[in-house]
Amino acid sequence: MAKLGLISIVLLFISLFCFAQCVKAEEIHFNNDVFDLKYSAMSIEHNGYDNEYFLKNENRNNWTKMVGIYYYPDIKDPLKFASQEDKDIEAKDTNVLLKFIENKKQDKAALSYLQNGSLNGKNFFEYNIYKYEKHPDKGMMVLRYAIRYFFKNDGEIMQIGNKVREENDKYLQLIVSSPIPPIVEKDIDSK
Repeated sequence: MAKLGLISIVLLFISLFCFAQCVKAEEIHFNNDVFDLKYSAMSIEHNGYDNEYFLKNENRNNWTKMVGIYYYPDIKDPLKFASQEDKDIEAKDTNVLLKFIENKKQDKAALSYLQNGSLNGKNFFEYNIYKYEKHPDKGMMVLRYAIRYFFKNDGEIMQIGNKVREENDKYLQLIVSSPIPPIVEKDIDSK
């Protein structure tokens, strides 16, 4: 009887520990960083939820790294969608497409690109990596990882370019192999 009580206590402790360790949908660990869900809303553009995760002291208006999860319930062909995104990115003067890959057997695609921008008088390159794949039930899921590299002069631009070139394949592999977390369907706008 004492053994049964001890086993019950141990199982209860293990259950509570496992429950406490479960990953919350409001928090994502990616590339050795912890991102908190700070924006979630229904998108009028694609009729699904957008979830955006930022580092602890950052938000949608001021960030250096972010993870986005987007649900497009009406998109049936991720490869066709990604191919069009590839063309749209290449057509913009502020963008430089780095790589576009697709896996027709798994119906997945990924792309990476640099986008030139400015925020509060500070110039930056936004390095974006996207993965597109079918949702298990309906539509398409998109996973995004982005880093903003702020710069002041041409020397820093060269350093950023070299860093992105060296790490692009690593980040693409990381995003391709990462499972897409479930979408959070509630409205959140933390500033």
